[in-house]
Amino acid sequence: MRFDVSDFEGSKTEFDGQAAGYKRVMWVVIAINAAMFVVEASVSVLAESMALQADALDFFGDTATYGISLYVIGSSIRVRASAALIKGLGLGALGLWVLGSTVYRVFVLGQPEPLIMGGIGALAFAANIASAILLMRFREGDANVRSVWLCSRNDAIGNLAVIAAASGVWVTATAWPDLIVAGVIAGLFLHSASAIVRDAREELQTARNQL
Repeated sequence: MRFDVSDFEGSKTEFDGQAAGYKRVMWVVIAINAAMFVVEASVSVLAESMALQADALDFFGDTATYGISLYVIGSSIRVRASAALIKGLGLGALGLWVLGSTVYRVFVLGQPEPLIMGGIGALAFAANIASAILLMRFREGDANVRSVWLCSRNDAIGNLAVIAAASGVWVTATAWPDLIVAGVIAGLFLHSASAIVRDAREELQTARNQL
């Protein structure tokens, strides 16, 4: 039987991920993100790009948070909301780390390699677009499910920014486009973290009110 989130329309219960189709998609998306973390983390060192390093961290964070999301499917609303809260706080921590690393690079490091940046940025964009397409029909649901969609959507935007940064580095022969995009990616981390934490806190409050 084919599953679709529309099966839940008209129901007062939010989709919580308990469907074989959703779980299969999650395993595929986790594999894509884990592979891209290894590739991008390795190449970011060679390219000396903060934007690529920030994007690699994003893939790492997504791999971990998607794994948590998959693990807590079927648990109580309190457990799922608590997992979403942890994911949101972790994403916020990554955002702050990227901001700090970017400030450090402004003062001590040199210009990244634009061709490598652009090539890996394009590969990362393709990976995240594939993930977003797979997750699109599951974008509505509880905080745990929504957090997965938010991460994939924002990642694709961040990848376009990395490609733009590579072009900027090539045109200007400076590191500033790379640093600016790293800051933008950090901002996306923090924005998504805020949304995930807000949703999780609301669901935790709902769970407490039901006791």
